[in-house]
Amino acid sequence: MIVTTLYVSHPAALDHAVPEGHPERPDRIRAIERVLENERFAGLVRTMASQAEASVATLAHPAEYVEAIVAAAPKEGMVAIDSDTLMSPGSLEATLRAVGGGILAVDAVMGRECSNAFVAMRPPGHHAERTRAMGFCLFNHAAIAARHARAKGASRVALVDWDVHHGNGSQDIFWDDADVMYASTHQMPLFPGTGAASERGAKDTIVNVPLRPGDDGAIFREAFEAGILARVEAFAPDVIILSAGFDAHHLDPLANLRLTEADFGWATRKLMEVADRHAGGRLVSMLEGGYSLDGLGRSVSAHVDALMGR
Repeated sequence: MIVTTLYVSHPAALDHAVPEGHPERPDRIRAIERVLENERFAGLVRTMASQAEASVATLAHPAEYVEAIVAAAPKEGMVAIDSDTLMSPGSLEATLRAVGGGILAVDAVMGRECSNAFVAMRPPGHHAERTRAMGFCLFNHAAIAARHARAKGASRVALVDWDVHHGNGSQDIFWDDADVMYASTHQMPLFPGTGAASERGAKDTIVNVPLRPGDDGAIFREAFEAGILARVEAFAPDVIILSAGFDAHHLDPLANLRLTEADFGWATRKLMEVADRHAGGRLVSMLEGGYSLDGLGRSVSAHVDALMGR
């Protein structure tokens, strides 16, 4: 079978401005673009993320919250939503294009237009709870994509998150949901302080596999296989959404795990195997964290290599 990978991004991702020294900066997207300019990625099918209507975000957030974020968008300067989550004049379009990119990617994989997809947009999304922006995140793009997949006919969706920070927002959104499994491996203790193994959700569809500071790729692989893959396999999803943060890389300045880019390539292939068995290969990866530009570039290269079947 020929694997076709869709790459979704948009220059608007660069227009979400942050203060000097902020780790979630536009250079993250530039680092990804530089890596994917290599001729080995010439086979990627590339498209621009469409801008979703703000109402699409109500798939994961109440309308009042969505309206508040839209109203908070400044015409100039920056406004602080919380201590580390900010909006500039380009932020609303950036997050709405991240939403739209996820919707586009889900439609493409469910419509068999491609085998899988990688959406590289910012700001990230997995810390955005139903009614609270935090951790650099405004709307929860992966959660919206998962709910869109359900609306498009997927009976069960697995949202897998390997960002080094626990996706408290995704857990909050799907806590009572029997049809979406949220499965996360992350460092603990670490921001945001959630993600204990005992947090299982109202329908036992929340899976948390915390790792300790200093854990390396071997420990990650063992935990991912036994704790995440086994549960996702048993859930038998119709589509897999991946919150692909690359801040568990050993070069990352915001955490203390010691993964290498090879570990992300391995985990991608393992998820693809599960997707092949249960979901017709349907997998949508969406960028979350990753704050070492070198580590991010290397990790995305390994991740997209795997998505392309290499």
